[in-house]
Amino acid sequence: MKHIVAHVAPKPQSVMHARLAWLYVFLLVAMVFGQLIAFEKFIPLIGSYDLMGGYGTTTFVAGLIVVSEVFALPYLLRMRLSHLMRWTSLICSISVAVAWVVLSLHALIVAPVENGGILGVYVNVPVGIQLVIAVCFVILSTFVASGMKPQAIKS
Repeated sequence: MKHIVAHVAPKPQSVMHARLAWLYVFLLVAMVFGQLIAFEKFIPLIGSYDLMGGYGTTTFVAGLIVVSEVFALPYLLRMRLSHLMRWTSLICSISVAVAWVVLSLHALIVAPVENGGILGVYVNVPVGIQLVIAVCFVILSTFVASGMKPQAIKS
């Protein structure tokens, strides 16, 4: 029987990758804090995007965004993790940024939204600015991922 063993994170390729990972952590924590401080209001805010599927889809997307932001943190903080959790956390760190780009584009094309919601309900971020921020997050997350590659999963 195999045991899941936590491994030390590989060293980043440069100091800049590590510092940008910390910057991304700070931004993700600010986003999670803003979204969770009034999660009951965050769900209707995501509902204003007019996603297909109604309230169930809205609740699922809102929850998935917040959970993905939290699960991105262990990889970025270079915690001791199993290989599978490190890869999962890496995927979450990139997918969160991509999800916000997709939501922002959807809001610009389909459903005009006043507050994009990237920082929660209480901080009003226009969708155009949110799109620029989300694209910067995609660039930041892929740059950090390229410099802090996890080791291959060994069988």
